[in-house]
Amino acid sequence: MSAPTSEPGLRERKKAATRQALHEAALRLALEHGPDRITVEAIADDAGVSRRTFSNYFANKEEALFHGHRMRTGQLLDKLRARPAAEPAWAALSAAAADFYGEFGDLDPEWAAQSRLVRRHPSLAAAQAQAFAAMERELAEAVAVRVGQEDPSGVRVELIAAVFLATLRVSLNVWLQHPAERPYRDLVREALAEAGRGFA
Repeated sequence: MSAPTSEPGLRERKKAATRQALHEAALRLALEHGPDRITVEAIADDAGVSRRTFSNYFANKEEALFHGHRMRTGQLLDKLRARPAAEPAWAALSAAAADFYGEFGDLDPEWAAQSRLVRRHPSLAAAQAQAFAAMERELAEAVAVRVGQEDPSGVRVELIAAVFLATLRVSLNVWLQHPAERPYRDLVREALAEAGRGFA
């Protein structure tokens, strides 16, 4: 009875491990050689899988490179959805961020390295913009549910999602310039409080 239920879990864990290995290989090679000089084949070889296996997980090297970002996005959204239903949208977003960064701590070496990589290589800007656009859509959907609005394309809903993400990006840029001055989570908390005054 237990074998059929445990097998899918093991399969999913193996898939997640392969996906993570490909992401780490993409980031490692991009840091060593520059993102423009690496190939899908090189990433697959470094991760010890075939080119076909790579294609089962990612459409291109940029998608593999930004996998960590998507994982963190999912974790942050999970924390937002877990907030009390009656909590106002901006308060819920701020609390979810505080919980996420408090649990996660400061930027881990991978996150910081990827962020600096994007700043050094403008060729990654388009892929980053796509990642942020996808996150903004998911945030808008979650905010719409919270405010009881069926359509996530309303001005207030989209504005809340966009301002929230812009605040996180500004906080990240400031922290990357002066990482030793203060913990990243404190900077995010202060920035969200400042940006959220208009939504109070």
